[in-house]
Amino acid sequence: MFYFNPTYWLFMAPGLILVFLASWYVKSAYRKWGRVPARSRTNGYEAAQRLITSGGLYGVQIESIRGNLTDHYDPRTKTLRLSQGVAQGNSVAALAIAAHELGHAMQDAEDYFPLRLRAALVPMVNIGSYLGWILIFLGLFLNWVNLAWIGVIAFSAGAVFALATLPVELNASARARELLTTTGLIQTDEERRGVNTVLNAAALTYVAALVTAILQLLYFVSLVSGGRRR
Repeated sequence: MFYFNPTYWLFMAPGLILVFLASWYVKSAYRKWGRVPARSRTNGYEAAQRLITSGGLYGVQIESIRGNLTDHYDPRTKTLRLSQGVAQGNSVAALAIAAHELGHAMQDAEDYFPLRLRAALVPMVNIGSYLGWILIFLGLFLNWVNLAWIGVIAFSAGAVFALATLPVELNASARARELLTTTGLIQTDEERRGVNTVLNAAALTYVAALVTAILQLLYFVSLVSGGRRR
């Protein structure tokens, strides 16, 4: 199978390195600022409740879930799910993560277009990521280049989704910074620096995902182009 083509790893190596560095940076930032208590002494759960009230997001519920950095907002049920470390922690990192997820809740309440676009892309991505490589493989195996190109187009949905995700996450982080400052949950320059570090680290993971998706797409384009020349 072409996944074992050495050329594939040449294409993917930069993206995989970036993913590794982004993952390391997130864990490092969370570890460092997870030890620094916020002067407000508010934990992530209490901060989320306060931000829900200040933002008028009265339909949003909060749940505590297991895991580390498993925090997310579910727009289907209007539920903010916080990992136990964030919900119970009063660190700068915990507040940054809770506020970021509340940023998504605000986007949902405002019908933020990039968020809706990303949600609309999910079915296409699920189908494209599964069907795309099959069509590429069959097209190359049967020498049906047009079928292979259809597979490339289907597979490109993943890169489009990664691109659509970036503004959603950056906007949520921008909202988080403003929320934490205006509500007084974050008060000092050191705390603001910590919030920025945690949120920037998280943003890097989405940049890494986009780069990886583009590199993988470029590999398939080169593969099909090479097959066509042959």
